[in-house]
Amino acid sequence: MEPITAADYHDLAVPSDPRVSPDGDRVAFVRRQPNGDDSYETTVYLVDAAGEGEPRRLTLSEGSDAEPRWSPSGDRLAFTSTRGADDDRQQLWVLPLDGGEARRVTDAVGGVSQIAWSPDGERIAFVQSVTADDREADRDLAVPDGYEPEEHPDPRVIDRTVYRAAERYFDGRRPGVYVVDADASVGGVTDPDPAESGAVERVTDRDADFAAPSWGDADTLYYTEAVGDDPDDSVEIAIRAHDLASGESEAVHTTTGWGAALAATADGRVAFTHAEPKQVSMQPTDLRVLDAESGAVTDLTGGIDRGLARDTAPQWGPDDETLYFATPDEGKTALWHVPADGSAEPERLLRPGTVSGATVGGDAGADPESVTVAYAASEWDHPGDAFAYDAAADETTRLTDLNADYLAERAVGEPEEVRFESDGVEIQGWLLTPPAADGDAAADADEPYPLAVEIHGGPHAMWSTAGTMWHEFQTLAARGYAVFWSNPRGSTGYGEAFMQAIERDWGAVTLDDVMAGVETVADRPEIDADNAFVTGGSFGGFMASWAVGQTDYFRAAVAQRGVYDLTGFYGSTDAAYKLVEGDFDAVPSEEPQWLWEQSPTGHADAVDTPTLLIHSEDDTRTPICTAELYHRILRKNGVDTRFVRYPREGHELSRSGEPAHVIDRIERIARWFDGYSEHHDAERALDRPEDDGLTAGADGDGEGNGDES
Repeated sequence: MEPITAADYHDLAVPSDPRVSPDGDRVAFVRRQPNGDDSYETTVYLVDAAGEGEPRRLTLSEGSDAEPRWSPSGDRLAFTSTRGADDDRQQLWVLPLDGGEARRVTDAVGGVSQIAWSPDGERIAFVQSVTADDREADRDLAVPDGYEPEEHPDPRVIDRTVYRAAERYFDGRRPGVYVVDADASVGGVTDPDPAESGAVERVTDRDADFAAPSWGDADTLYYTEAVGDDPDDSVEIAIRAHDLASGESEAVHTTTGWGAALAATADGRVAFTHAEPKQVSMQPTDLRVLDAESGAVTDLTGGIDRGLARDTAPQWGPDDETLYFATPDEGKTALWHVPADGSAEPERLLRPGTVSGATVGGDAGADPESVTVAYAASEWDHPGDAFAYDAAADETTRLTDLNADYLAERAVGEPEEVRFESDGVEIQGWLLTPPAADGDAAADADEPYPLAVEIHGGPHAMWSTAGTMWHEFQTLAARGYAVFWSNPRGSTGYGEAFMQAIERDWGAVTLDDVMAGVETVADRPEIDADNAFVTGGSFGGFMASWAVGQTDYFRAAVAQRGVYDLTGFYGSTDAAYKLVEGDFDAVPSEEPQWLWEQSPTGHADAVDTPTLLIHSEDDTRTPICTAELYHRILRKNGVDTRFVRYPREGHELSRSGEPAHVIDRIERIARWFDGYSEHHDAERALDRPEDDGLTAGADGDGEGNGDES
């Protein structure tokens, strides 16, 4: 058996966005795998829901595909793709499943996302982000020949509170809702010019932020609009109903939260998500149903102490009487069903591993006892596959084995669950020790293992034994580290009080919980308590830097894309400044000194621990400016430190960054730890040649590695 390495990232395929056909017989999903140092092959696959036969690829490997969506009749599949484009704008395509090539339906200047079929299968709603000039020139309907948009305004003038997100500036673009004829064809015989033919229709026609289109009947489209005195600074979200026949729309309800998901029925019931507005970042997300005619609202999940998961949107079942949703639940994902009239409490349907999307299908009228649930999940022994649950038989079928050949040759360790107490509260964690050559944990090793402590981001998130961290945890274990991670207070999946326990205190409460877990596992004979290291990303980067300002327990630290100064973060981040207002119930103008004391930079003068900083240069969620400040303080204080900056990357570096960067990041973490570990015969990273021990971008062109400062 071979050990898992960082470079193995190239060999790993993962599924996402599984979509079960309306009759429950087939499942479409997206498969993603690196196909080079800077790109992925992302294509749509189809597999039988009973597990008969091998999955087959439906779409070309050209471009990047996303959002497979079944037509109501199940005879067509819509998806978005960049195929044939010279930029990254997704366009809408429709593929007939009885044979024939996929047909491009849009040529939208703002790209296409959030697609939704009308109930009669004749139209498809979607969202694109455009400027007022785009609408004036009809470029949102069809891009004229020869049009080349400017890369960015020069100078860039900002007139919004929130003006960038997801590595990009908005530059005057706002998301709007559109509808297109599902039979349209760009450059084909059906509709050679969508702008002239009327194939694409604007539903929204003004500067506001619209999202989440969901069809009621074939002539009614619901969607959301960010509202308030300053919508950028508000958590109010209007739910609007648009009559396609008359072109009229009206606001039928206002909810609150960080975005809202909608799911509507033909008789005017709209399921939507809601979070209480006061300190909204600390509030769980509930599921509610609006009767659009009467205005009555029913809260469906107030009776369970769990908030909704973000990766799986609420969905109506085939009977139009039952809603299905997902929640994080103590290190796993739980899938639930609940009657839409609120006549009974939600019931848990199943609780698989870490789920990255789920949908429900079945014959018309199918209830929770007879539906088919398709989901993508990762568990400790694999990084991800597609599954189908047959409720009638109460059986789950594994539909794919995407990494079978790879896993057959690799030693994969099984994490051990560790429960411990901190301040009288039970905390869940896991310990992964290096696997032996036969794949079993090598608990009887001759020497104890150094300990690598990982802290999750969020802070309101949840880790498990799998998911996006599977490869990193297994790689560190294969390099000889025992890896410990946990869900300290502040995490989701353990109830509202647990999540809100870090109010106005990110650092001390979380560190108490993490250190309680560290002390628990460090008492074991297989762990070398004198050789402990710490790392984490985003909020985990905040915590890694906070930890080394409070304790000298760790021999070295790696803080990744963290928040180091709350005031700097408040002024430079995207909409995430609401974390300061919500979690800390504070703003810098009112409590500047207190926020400084709650920031890692406020304690940087106490740091002696060698600390590597890793950051993405295009990160708009945790902008690099606060890392620059923290790094300068460490440098001036003579602390062993290095600053690695990744160009072209945003906040999702560890999850979807360029493959060479993903690999480089993991190798730099291990190399930094190795240099201070008594169990690794390695010099400090600061004393090694620049590329020593790094495999990404080894061809010498420099494209694969970050920039060191």
